[in-house]
Amino acid sequence: MKISNMMICVVALLCGHGAKAVSQPRLRSDNIEQVVKEMTLEEKCHLVLGCGMGFGREVKFPGTAGSTYAIPRLGIPSTYCADSNQGLRMSAHRDYDSRDYYCTDYMTSIALASTWDKQAAYLVGKGIGNETKEYGLDWILAPSMNLMRNVLCGRNHEYYSEDPYLSGTIAAYYVKGIQSEGTAACVKHFAANSQETNRNANDSRMSRRALRELYLRGFELAVRLGNPWTVMTAYNSINGRLTCEDGDLTETILRKEWGFDGLVVSDWNAGKDATLSMLAGNDMLQPGQDRQFDKLMEDAKNGRLPMAVLDRNVERILRFVVRSHSFANYPYSNEPNLKQHAVDDRVIGAEGMVLLENKGALPLASGCQVALFGSTGYEIIPGGTGFGGTMVGRYTVSLVEGLRNAGMTVYKPLLDQYRQHVAAEQKRLYPNGLPSFALRPLNRAEEIVMTDLQVAETAANTDVGVVVIGRKSGEAADRTRDEFNLYEKELTMIRQVSEAYHEAGKKVVVLLNVCGPVETASWKSLVDGLLCTWQSGEQVGNSIADILSGKVNPSGRLPVTFQNKYGDAASDRNFPADVKDTKDLATMYMWGNDKQNTDREPKANIDFTDYDEDIYVGYRYFDSFNKPVSYPFGYGLSYTTFAYENAKIDREGEKYIVTVDVVNMGDRAGRNVVELFVAAPRNKRLGKPAKELRNYTKTGLIQPGRRETVKLEVEARDLASFNEKESAWVVDAGVYHFLIASSANHIEKALSAKVDGMKTKVNDVMKPTVKLNLLHR
Repeated sequence: MKISNMMICVVALLCGHGAKAVSQPRLRSDNIEQVVKEMTLEEKCHLVLGCGMGFGREVKFPGTAGSTYAIPRLGIPSTYCADSNQGLRMSAHRDYDSRDYYCTDYMTSIALASTWDKQAAYLVGKGIGNETKEYGLDWILAPSMNLMRNVLCGRNHEYYSEDPYLSGTIAAYYVKGIQSEGTAACVKHFAANSQETNRNANDSRMSRRALRELYLRGFELAVRLGNPWTVMTAYNSINGRLTCEDGDLTETILRKEWGFDGLVVSDWNAGKDATLSMLAGNDMLQPGQDRQFDKLMEDAKNGRLPMAVLDRNVERILRFVVRSHSFANYPYSNEPNLKQHAVDDRVIGAEGMVLLENKGALPLASGCQVALFGSTGYEIIPGGTGFGGTMVGRYTVSLVEGLRNAGMTVYKPLLDQYRQHVAAEQKRLYPNGLPSFALRPLNRAEEIVMTDLQVAETAANTDVGVVVIGRKSGEAADRTRDEFNLYEKELTMIRQVSEAYHEAGKKVVVLLNVCGPVETASWKSLVDGLLCTWQSGEQVGNSIADILSGKVNPSGRLPVTFQNKYGDAASDRNFPADVKDTKDLATMYMWGNDKQNTDREPKANIDFTDYDEDIYVGYRYFDSFNKPVSYPFGYGLSYTTFAYENAKIDREGEKYIVTVDVVNMGDRAGRNVVELFVAAPRNKRLGKPAKELRNYTKTGLIQPGRRETVKLEVEARDLASFNEKESAWVVDAGVYHFLIASSANHIEKALSAKVDGMKTKVNDVMKPTVKLNLLHR
């Protein structure tokens, strides 16, 4: 039976005495709970799932990572995200659009951390946040900040350090910079995503102490200091439970202990059970799958997924949405300040380069003629592969161009020879052209084999020999020990060039255009200068030339130890250092494949990895067990020298304040990094590292003969170690030594202070399920 519209109006007037019809609420920051009540079950289950990453699905712009679900009837827009740490990753070109949409290709994260400069991290983050905003997106899936447990991890170029304090503080300021633009940062991969080999099925098995002191500590600092809007869980498991399905990790530790109040999102296609992820407080699953939607609907109806949990996760998503550019209808310009960002990349990229050796070779004389050896010298590497690298930058300043811009001449006969060689190698390696998209590292060109006569002739006609060694790595595969060592042709090149140039009374400099540490101990004595340039983005050629020419005085410090040989570090015993079988690599489950090597017995370092080194990672191991290294954590030279004077320590309540004067004793202006390590009193029951980094700062530019007073603060509670028996952070009472250092192996000034005992209980969670053979000191 139909009722006319007129009759409906009459009934409404009689029953409601002229009351206005109730309208649906539109999302605002102050009515989120009301909007949740208005949502249907289908809408809720859609909202907690992402909307794809552009491979065959609709996204706002091509090449971005994905979006969130929109509900127009309630005023809920989609928000849009993109990778990566080195800069906004998106396609530079769009269909039927003549404009370019290039993004700044900044330096790698390991290069940024090598600045030891929090403000530099802020500036890079701010630039990336600005480009994300001005290109119409809402959040950037960065920073990656997993600990560099082992030098062979394929994503070390995306990470910051082997030390959680340096990693956490650089990440925090990078996050602050991003979010100063109103763009959301996403701290990832939470947590202990320390290898790429079989990353989706690998179980990181460790003590609660190692988990708390190392693998969670950096994230804790980033959360407490940086206040990121989002956190991304990882692919791997920790002690038997997938990170995105572990409520002890995301609800108990992240939210209750650390006070995080933002959005938790899964890595793309991570996890097995969508409902378990929801229960664990993983609020959003990306990129979203139909089977996940069906499962959530089914479990919401049968009670396995309580409505209170689903509503909680939906509320967290909406609190994120109302902070977004899309919700505010921000009128993005598509015109970020790319020129200024390029300047920032050049300056900060140079500040992150680390001078390892200098026997009077550097800086190079103005106008000198340079012989450039090594294929990488002519195909300089600006960054890593995978989603952590931009890979769509406007340009890369070559090393040849950078040297020419600095007034130097690159020896043409050698340049011509390498130009032909590199072109032939590219044709051999990529007969169908260079791939536009790559997760795994691109194949490397073989080095030219030269005769001694050729090299001697080049030495006779040039002023200096510059050898470039390159390495590239990225997501989806770890490096092998072969890639840590120099290849035989590279070693031969270094020996030939060194012998010829030294015979001619000239110098040789080696540049390490690398993604992580390589072996240097066996050959570094052959050369006169050694500069670790890392990979500093689109301005890499200019940044290197600025250091070589002396325009910039090097001030970078190593954020990771350069060990003498692979096998020296304690973690080397439990890392997949030689995996070549693709069945074992099993890395690409992000595409939705759930068949994770279930047809075999679990393999050590493939299906599970025992972190038997416990807390002794990086310098914590080398220092504590008196193991020699090639270059220690925190090491780096300058073209000038610095002295440390008037060091003192004061106590203000529960805070210890160290001050020291840094004096430039040389004849060049320069910046200096002051590192503060603390050595705790010995505890027989609870072994402790010899010392641990507790603060650092970088000076401004100090002119010759001038000084700068720096202040470093340490909270007493931050001197704690984790006591597993008591499930507590414990500061032992006693005398602590505060060590002002220029590297982990070089103490400049030692101070001491008496510290009172302190204990802070935390939740007793995330215990290992197997017995580990832990290293003790």
